This record gives sequence, structure tokens and C-alpha cells, in this order.
Amino acid sequence: MSVPGGEAEERVSKAPAEESGQGVPTHPMISPHSERSVRNGGRRVTVLPAEVQPPPPTGPPVWDGPPPPGETSVSPTPLEQLHTMISRISIRWRLTITYGVLFFMAGALLLFVIYMMVGWAIETALPVPNTDDLPPTLAIQAEQWWNAYLRLAITAARKTLLTRSLLALTGVGILAIIIGYLVADRALKPVQQMTTTARKLSGSTLAHERIDLKGPDDELKELADTFDAMLTRLNVAFDTQRRFVANASHELRTPLTINRTVLEIALGDPQASEDLKALGRTLLEVNARNERLIEGLLLLARSERELSVRKPVDMKDVAQTAVEQLAPRAEESGVTMTTELQRAETVGDPVLLERCVANLVENAIKHNLSDAGRLWVRTGMVEGALIVQVANTGPHVPAYEVNGLFEPFRRLNAERVDSSKGAGLGLSIVRAVVRAHGGNVTAVPRDGGGLVVTVRLQSR
Repeated sequence: MSVPGGEAEERVSKAPAEESGQGVPTHPMISPHSERSVRNGGRRVTVLPAEVQPPPPTGPPVWDGPPPPGETSVSPTPLEQLHTMISRISIRWRLTITYGVLFFMAGALLLFVIYMMVGWAIETALPVPNTDDLPPTLAIQAEQWWNAYLRLAITAARKTLLTRSLLALTGVGILAIIIGYLVADRALKPVQQMTTTARKLSGSTLAHERIDLKGPDDELKELADTFDAMLTRLNVAFDTQRRFVANASHELRTPLTINRTVLEIALGDPQASEDLKALGRTLLEVNARNERLIEGLLLLARSERELSVRKPVDMKDVAQTAVEQLAPRAEESGVTMTTELQRAETVGDPVLLERCVANLVENAIKHNLSDAGRLWVRTGMVEGALIVQVANTGPHVPAYEVNGLFEPFRRLNAERVDSSKGAGLGLSIVRAVVRAHGGNVTAVPRDGGGLVVTVRLQSR
């Protein structure tokens, strides 16, 4: 890069080590626009061609990033502070305050008009005294007395009117704020109806639940009708997804079941050669993996939908069942399981919850030490929340890799095509099931290797 002084800056790099007496060029073909290298006393000096060197920087420096240390922040203006304060107020109170302010402005204007008209009315209504029969001196004194009396009467009347009108305006203003709040509530009633309907919607009620707002064809009616049309499209999409999952369950499982049956019959043939049996066992393993993959995908699709079954479930029994089912596999892998199960009741789908805990335990068995591995399963209530925790020994898991393990087909230190330890759907199904039950799942690296996965659900 050139500098303001006009001299070219040289970039120095060490020459590559030469194994033989002659240097071997690392780039035999050099573009005319590439860097050129020359020898300079045992070091290689790389100089950019003049035509590709960028021009020197011009203009004032531009700060692109957070303010530097010691930079004083600009305080917001009163208008900006007012805008920030207003943006924190709900729309209901905004309408109420607007109604109140408009009423006070109209009342103040009306009070000012009446204040001026009182003086005109008194001055016009009071008769002017007749001073024609009085001497000129007395006539002038009488007129001055009358004008002073008139000013005092107007001032006293306006003062009394202003005092009582302000008291009345304050009382009626408070009543106007209350009425404005009720009017705002009435105006926002259709919005509340739309919000209530949206909260009650689920996959099972989407077919028949609509807002169906009654009233004139105004903006709110148009918004409600648009929302109903969107619900209709969502219902069609959900119904299409349900039918696709059902069809895929049948169309994908049937060929794999037939293949497994044919392979088992071929392996049971005593006249089959060893090569044929070896091929059959390989194909049978591939078929079993495909069956597990399809089961996992179908279960993942089912878990990401709204729950259709809600029953009282004790996670202690669910975890106990999962542990008993996977105990032989843990023993075969040399993993010692330790359980600490306490009552933890919730409401949900028992099949999905059992699959969730089983996936956690199965994943902890797969990714454990090859010998003398440990696994811990705990359930119970902690500070009012239902907790299911599975921890295991195993290889070290970097903290930045933990969140990616919950993505489909993601495995630690494995390629996407590596299937030696499963399809990479176990933790994805766990997260989908937990979210469908209104909970959350977190994982942290365990000291010494392995993971600690904690599931938090709503208690019954």
C-alpha cells in the first residue's frame, strides 16, 4: 500500500526452505497482476505492482464501530426523552390521555370565550344612568363613578366565573378520563377478541376456530377477515403436513419391512454362500439404519406439532421405564448407570416424553467412554420447576459446539454421512418434544468430559 510520502512499502516474507540446491518455484505460472518477488540479500521482498496498489487514504477518518474509550455520550434532547416515554405507554392509555387532553383543550377554549363574553354581557345589560338633569360637574363625577362600578362588577363576575368554572372543569375532566378509558376499551374490543382467538388456536382447533368479527366494514373488520383467511391457509398447510406424515409413515416403512424380511430369509438359507451371507448382513444393517432414520424423522415431525394428547404424567415413572429398557445396552457398552428418581408430575404426551428421556439416555450411552463409563439420571422438583437431568462421562465437548448438537443431523467431531452412532436426530427430537410441552432444554460441558443435559418442564 502506498503512503502519503509517495514511497512504496515493502512486504517481507521468509524464503521457503529449499531441500535441494536448486529452488523449486511454488507458483510456476504468475499472473501479470500478481505479486512479483525479487531476491535482496538472502530475503525475499514482495512488491505489489504499481497499477494494483491502492491510492493513499484521503479525507477525515471515519469511526465505524462502538465509541472509543473515554468518548462522552450525547444526552438525548427533551423531545427525544418525551418520545421515549410515550413509546412505553400502552395504546389503551394513549387513547385515554388523548381524549383527556382534547377535552381539557376544548374546555379551556370554551372557558376563555365565556370569560370574555361575561364582560360584554354585563356592560351591555346594565342601563346607562341619565345625567341630563344634573349640573356638568356632578354629571362628570356620576359618569366616572358609574364606569368604576362597571369595571368592578365585570372583574368580580369574571373572577367568580373563573374560580367555579375551573373547579367544574377539573371534576368533569376526571370524568372525561374515565369515560375516555371506557371508550378506548370499547374501541379495542375487536383487537382483544383477535388476541383471545389467536391464543386459543392449536393444531386441533384450527379447522373450526375463527374470529368472525361482526360489525361495519371498517379497518378492524378488514383486519379480522384477513386474519381469518390466514387461519384458513394455515389449516390447509397443517392438514397437508399431517397427511404427508401419515402417507410417508406407510410408504417408507413398508418397503423397508419387506427388504428386512427378504434379507432375513436369505440369511436363513443353509445353501447360501458365505459371501452372500456377508452381503446380506451388511444390507440388513443398512436397512436397520434406514428404519431408525425414518422413525426419527417421523417422530421429529410429530413432536414439532401441537400436542394432541395431554395426560397426567409422572416423570419418575417415565425415566424409570427408559432406564430399564436401555439397561442391557448400557451393560453391553460397559456403562454404569446411577439413578436418583423422585416424583415430578406434569401434563403431556406420555409417549413423547418417554421418547425424550430415552433419547437422552441412549445418547449418553453412545457417546461415553469405551470402558468404565458412567451415566447419571435424575428427576425431581427444583424451585417449583420439574427437572429431568442426564449426565455422562465421555470425550470433551467444546462449549461452542453444544448448541449445534441440538440441530438435526449434527454430531460432535463427525461428518454428516457418518452413521456409526446414529442419524444425529436424538437431541433434535428432545428439543422438539420439550418445546411442544412448553419447557426448555439446556446442555453444558461436564468437568472431565461428557455433557450435562437438563430438561425443565411445567409442573402439574
